[in-house]
Formats: sequence, C-alpha cells, structure tokens
Amino acid sequence: MQDLKKRFKEFSIHCAELIQKLPGTTANRAYSNQLIRSSSSTGANYRAALRGKSSADFINKLKIVEEEIDESVYFLELILHFNQDLSIEINELIKEGNELTAITVQSIKTARSKLRTS
Repeated sequence: MQDLKKRFKEFSIHCAELIQKLPGTTANRAYSNQLIRSSSSTGANYRAALRGKSSADFINKLKIVEEEIDESVYFLELILHFNQDLSIEINELIKEGNELTAITVQSIKTARSKLRTS
C-alpha cells in the first residue's frame, strides 16, 4: 500500500515537472491545467480510499482513482501530440499511468470479489 501511495505521488510530481517544461501555447496551457488536476487527484483519492469506512466506500473511491488516472493518460497523450520533442519523458509517464490504471482496476476486482464472498 505504501509503495502504491508513493507511486501515485511520484506520478503527480513528474506530471507537474513535465508541465513546467512545456512551452506556453494555448493547447499546452489548457491540457496542462487538466493534467495537473487529474494527476494530483489520483494520489489524493487513493489515500482517501485507504481510509474508506467500508469495503464499498473503498471500492467507490478506487473507481474515482481509476477515472482520474485514465484521464491523466488521456491528457498526456494530447500533450504528446503537440510536444514530440518531449516524447521520451511523456511516453514514460503514459506507461506509468497505464500501469497504475491496471493496478487500480485489479484492486477494484479483488475488493469486489472479497465483498461478494463475505
């Protein structure tokens, strides 16, 4: 759990560091504003999920994490389209975002399975 908390936080930080490198075009500003919100929301909502009041609450909060991390990947893909010179860094963030999405989806499936059998 702590490792995942750290990964979500580092993902948010690396997205913010990327944003600081982007030229101030209209598209970059718009997509960066969305990315900073969604990427930072992933870690905050994951932490909230860990403090969930019940299994159902935990699952609901993880669903928010899933949506926000997927949204982050989407905005990274849009930023990549306009900033090919940063493709290595952006693709690394997309890869990490996809891994975090897969982990989150699996966590939801596991939690749902445990909820059904209890």
